Amino acid sequence: MKTKAELQAQLQEIDAKVKAFEALHKDKDPSAAELAEYKAMVDGMESVVEQIKLAERAEAAKASAAAPEPARVSLEIHTPADEAKYTFGEMLQDVAFATRSQMRTVSKRLEMHQKRSIKAAASGMNEGLPAEGGFLVGTDFAAGLIERAYDNSLASRCFQTAISAASNAMKMNGIDESSRADGSRYGGVRGYWVEEAGTLQSSKPKFRQIEFNLKKLAVLAYSTDELLADAQALESIMARVVSGELAFKLTDAIVNGDGAGKPLGILQSPCLVTVTKETGQAADTIVQENISKMWARAWAPSRANMVWLINQEIEPQLDSLAVPVGTGGAPAYMPPGGLADSPFGRLKGRPVIAIEQAQALGDAGDIILADLSQYALVNKGGVQAASSMHVQFATDEMVFRFIYRVDGQPLWNSALTPFKGTSNTLSPFVTLGARA
Repeated sequence: MKTKAELQAQLQEIDAKVKAFEALHKDKDPSAAELAEYKAMVDGMESVVEQIKLAERAEAAKASAAAPEPARVSLEIHTPADEAKYTFGEMLQDVAFATRSQMRTVSKRLEMHQKRSIKAAASGMNEGLPAEGGFLVGTDFAAGLIERAYDNSLASRCFQTAISAASNAMKMNGIDESSRADGSRYGGVRGYWVEEAGTLQSSKPKFRQIEFNLKKLAVLAYSTDELLADAQALESIMARVVSGELAFKLTDAIVNGDGAGKPLGILQSPCLVTVTKETGQAADTIVQENISKMWARAWAPSRANMVWLINQEIEPQLDSLAVPVGTGGAPAYMPPGGLADSPFGRLKGRPVIAIEQAQALGDAGDIILADLSQYALVNKGGVQAASSMHVQFATDEMVFRFIYRVDGQPLWNSALTPFKGTSNTLSPFVTLGARA
């Protein structure tokens, strides 16, 4: 059995050969025989790395045995009492070790965490097994990642539900209603005033099925070996960048998604109401009449939940809005920190939230009035993590991949014709048309 120093020298020797090979074939494709040679060198590196890990474990065990005080619990032993000690950063370290190990060795603490997570998660958790190419992020770690992602995205304002066990899709019954006229409410329910002993007339609601099929949202995050060695820093950085990217993509899908491989967004929904610009309105402007007409097209029961989603480019336009009052006027927009001392600006009493995913000033979708409780977001609990040392081998980086499965769409399939005044339809989702 070689010593750790001998193994490290052997690893450096193989590494030098690998770098020489890559430099030689930088501008030309290797032959089949050369590829086989390269694979053998990489396999050799993995084998030596595994032997070094074993040598380090052996050294640690010998040191613990020689110590006068009771030996500390090995990191390879994970008992229920240690659950709280196992951090997200340590789990990522174990995932990386299992990936690098030629025998795909899984540490005891990761193995036990996997069993606990698979048992607690919904069905289909064979994808959490190492043999399937990934490791399920434990329910506690997953909950933390998703909670942070939702707190920083529009997802926290949406109607949320989870797909049940043994399923990758969900069908939700919804009312098929497009008009509030008599005989059309709730798709066909009608009430009558009847006299004593009068004949009652039957009616019934009409339903439709809203189908959700889970879409796969993947995030890649890179870690240097130096960062990988520090579990606390690894946890802090990975949690921030992964949850941040999940939040960004979820918000983008809720606003702009086309439904193809991603959720159906507000701006692509058939229930969206688009208010046309004013006659003679200049390009890239917003005027007070735009705001009033958008508000008039908002479904009244949704107004208490509505928010204005804007591209921050339009804020100078909002600052100049005013409602004419006699020979003077009153501000139409209350910026943050104004009279209400609110963290959000306000239009028509509702919060104004600047988001990156809103369209540029002058394009349809630069300002959106939305009741996000009318947008359904369906997910399947669990985040899958996998890692690879080969993607960025030349720069000595480990790549982690996180996969989250989710789908979403508005609960409405069309705008609504009101009971009185049928010229303009209403919706919980209203935007302003282009002003080119």
